[in-house]
Amino acid sequence: MDALDQKVTVNRRTAQHSPVRSVRRINLGYFVRPTSETGGPEPRVEPVLAYLVRHDAGLLLFDTGIGEADPETEAHYRPRRRSLEAALAAAGHRLDDVSVVVNCHLHFDHCGGNPLFAGRPVLVQETELAEARAGGYTVDALVDFPGVVYEELRGEAEVWPGVHIVPTPGHTDGHQSLVVEQRDGTVVLAGQACDFASDFASGQLARHAALEGVAAPLPGHPPWLERLSAFEPRRVMFAHDGSVWEPAESPEP
Repeated sequence: MDALDQKVTVNRRTAQHSPVRSVRRINLGYFVRPTSETGGPEPRVEPVLAYLVRHDAGLLLFDTGIGEADPETEAHYRPRRRSLEAALAAAGHRLDDVSVVVNCHLHFDHCGGNPLFAGRPVLVQETELAEARAGGYTVDALVDFPGVVYEELRGEAEVWPGVHIVPTPGHTDGHQSLVVEQRDGTVVLAGQACDFASDFASGQLARHAALEGVAAPLPGHPPWLERLSAFEPRRVMFAHDGSVWEPAESPEP
């Protein structure tokens, strides 16, 4: 058994006594992706989903919704926003309850509510923050605002016991996902590492085929799938897809 196997085995054991209380999805609106970006004959309406992780150490918010953009961007995506205050209230929380914010990346539809959390840590990959600050990447006012406190990461990090940040580059170079070990199994909050649950499923099948020695040609799959799979997730959830990926056969608890 190598070191990674040992680590994941320990994680599965401790997850039975996990300090994670719950993972809850919250709806922060939607936008209309134009035909020029869908690759099909019609535009597509996509949700904007964030996640609350209740932990013995506090309340973590993964992504914060759609920010106000310039008129051109607004016309391009036609967003409809649900206020973060309203979404949190529906989940029984207030803005002040949030201890830490994690953004999968810093595009305006994922970090729109960040300025509401001045003084609280925002965890991002160093690469992502540098690109966002270089200009022409996102809405600048959503990146550097009064009271912003960034914790810049270089790779993986354990935010709290059983809550891991894992780099999942692709959509952006600094994209990251959150791995949450619960008592009933591990949940991955994948953000926009994949646009849809079906894309994640296709990547997993391609990975399994390669591991089983199926002859080429085979479709490719993201290198980070290996790392996420080591946690044996029971559910993978996304930022722009309400569908949830689950393995064909759930692992033993």
